[in-house]
Amino acid sequence: MVDPRLIRAVDELIRRHARRGHVPLIAIAGAQGSGKSTLAAEAAEALSCATLSLDDVYLTKAERAHLATQVHPLFAVRGPPGAHDLGLLDQTLTRLHAARPGDRTPLPAFDKLADDRRPEADWPIFEGRPRAILLEGWCLGATPQDEAALAPSINDLERNADSDGLWRQAVNDGLFGPYARLFATFDALLFLKAPGFDRILDWRVEQEAGLTGAPVSEARRAELARFIQAFERITRHMLAGGVRADLVAELDADRAVRHIHDNGGA
Repeated sequence: MVDPRLIRAVDELIRRHARRGHVPLIAIAGAQGSGKSTLAAEAAEALSCATLSLDDVYLTKAERAHLATQVHPLFAVRGPPGAHDLGLLDQTLTRLHAARPGDRTPLPAFDKLADDRRPEADWPIFEGRPRAILLEGWCLGATPQDEAALAPSINDLERNADSDGLWRQAVNDGLFGPYARLFATFDALLFLKAPGFDRILDWRVEQEAGLTGAPVSEARRAELARFIQAFERITRHMLAGGVRADLVAELDADRAVRHIHDNGGA
């Protein structure tokens, strides 16, 4: 169950930006397993909002394979900036902003088991005009890093698969360009702040166990540890302050809310 203070925080951000004829776009950011998807779903139901996930607009498997051959092999793996179809996201947001009471708006959906986008016929439908749009995603609001911070490798993935830094430079360029333009459209952003990156693996393991209903093996835990290395650089950067957030919810190791403070969008 989501802490009621987080629902109230989302409601407060909507109220701040409500005006006649405008559908506020509220972003919810947080590391893997932080509870952002659950918060977005419960807040959307409680507050009459539409909800979208950045995870549901990943490029298709074929598109990422093409990107891997043209830019860097690591782009075959979904996750970091550069792996999303921001055009599709923009089209969907535009339709939701313009929706009327009787409209039906298809919402993109991604199948993580198949590692590919679901057929459009299987996409969920939002009916009517939303009070607000809630967009959740792990890297929303992240700021780019400077060259000095970008240069050194921070984990085995970067040392072994990106020793020349081309992949992380391309990801960072995305934060300077198309992702920054997306973030600029947000009316406000709520950041669920983990107590540290070291807790993320445990959360990711708990998340998978909850989805499958079975304990996660040590071998699978090791796979997840390698997988989250692709998210580590930006996650650590955001936890250190590299995110433009209006409200920051400080979480403890069990994802309980310790404190919510107003960051003024800084």
